[in-house]
Amino acid sequence: MISLVSIDVVAIVVPVRNEELLLPRCLSALTAAIDALSAVPEPDRPRVFVLLVLDRCTDLSARVAAHWTNFSCHEIEAGAVGVARRVGIRRALDLPLHSRTDVAASAAGIWIATTDADSAVPPNWLVTQLALARNGAELVLGTVQPDDDLAVSELRRWEALHTIGEGHPHVHGANLGVRADLYLAAGEFAPVDRDEDVLLVASLRDLEVTEARTALIPVLTSGRRVGRVPAGFADYLRDHVDATQLDSKAAH
Repeated sequence: MISLVSIDVVAIVVPVRNEELLLPRCLSALTAAIDALSAVPEPDRPRVFVLLVLDRCTDLSARVAAHWTNFSCHEIEAGAVGVARRVGIRRALDLPLHSRTDVAASAAGIWIATTDADSAVPPNWLVTQLALARNGAELVLGTVQPDDDLAVSELRRWEALHTIGEGHPHVHGANLGVRADLYLAAGEFAPVDRDEDVLLVASLRDLEVTEARTALIPVLTSGRRVGRVPAGFADYLRDHVDATQLDSKAAH
């Protein structure tokens, strides 16, 4: 039987690595998604906390982030996205926000949502995740869509490789939500510089969590082919849809 829980707190954690140009788009989109929760009637409306983890930034990302005064920032020097997500979530779960209420939120009542600094979530991002969570989902896996950094031919190639729909097979740290108690039971994000999202989902599936793989909340992400982290989404695009790379391989 599916156990329904009340979600009291939403913790959004965003790793940031030298994203001064795209970070405003990310934070504006998060603001719109949080604002959309105002339509949720009390007492079902959760408290929302956003933590930006500035990981080894050498640009003006910290200055950009400072303009969003409702969001918190934490600086680290790990140089690894898995560490950034892991550290950020640990800090979020320990925040005084959770103990200032009359009844402290339990881990089962906290929803963790993750995205990336080069991405823009849709306005319904949180509303949809919470609706799924309140109906029994313990893990939500959304989709991503490259922005117009991709040429038309490359975008068509991407779409041909990615059949998007309900029940899709994709895992993206830029569009993931999970109940905090199960996140902790799965061992958290691994402190690695790649595939931390895939490893976490594999551990969650070992726990036989109830998951929702939905195309209702597509996240717009950068279509660049030179990324900020090793083996990230940019590398995937370069290897699979970059016209220059594919033409070069065909020539050999």
